[in-house]
Amino acid sequence: MSTKPEGATPPTRTLTERRKAATQLDIARAAAELFTEHGPDGTTAEDIALRAGVALRTFYRYFRSKQDAVAPLLAGGGDRWREQLAATEPGAALPEALERSIAASLTPGDAAAEEGLRWTRGLLRAAVEDPALRAVWYRVNQESEERLREVVAGLAGPAADPLEVRLAAAAATDAIRIALESWAETDAPVRGDGAPAELAVRCLRELMGGMRLLNP
Repeated sequence: MSTKPEGATPPTRTLTERRKAATQLDIARAAAELFTEHGPDGTTAEDIALRAGVALRTFYRYFRSKQDAVAPLLAGGGDRWREQLAATEPGAALPEALERSIAASLTPGDAAAEEGLRWTRGLLRAAVEDPALRAVWYRVNQESEERLREVVAGLAGPAADPLEVRLAAAAATDAIRIALESWAETDAPVRGDGAPAELAVRCLRELMGGMRLLNP
């Protein structure tokens, strides 16, 4: 019998689901490119569909608006982070596990990961002047926090205080959000001092310092 916390192994997606996800990501990248080039106001859903090589009806099958189209790009890092955290061995100290998973997820290991961070920086800069794009960013973070709560509960164990679990999930999510927003306001590099990983770990320690769950 496995001792992994519930939800540690994500379900295998069907071919149809993988194709759908790939199409959504293609559209998201096209939207990010156009927002960077022309801004959200200068970009239409038709422009995004054309850049992505899909029909406009396909665009609206997946997304409600042009701003909504970038959600998969903004959410991708959180998905990978939660998978890494869920794979933590049982019995590992939660604070260290959170720090390691956050640092790993925000430290780019290849050119594609670096590009993803740069897309995020551009989108967060554009969101400053676009309330609809900012709302998508907040929604992505809220959804990530809700999914993270289950992972934290599994790692913390059945005796953990549900309120502490919820606070830990909120703090970890906000640590990443605040780190990325702060980094996007600067020209700091993707690695090293001032990079997302360094900022997020710093935020996490500040936000979680008084939690009993992490300081038994």
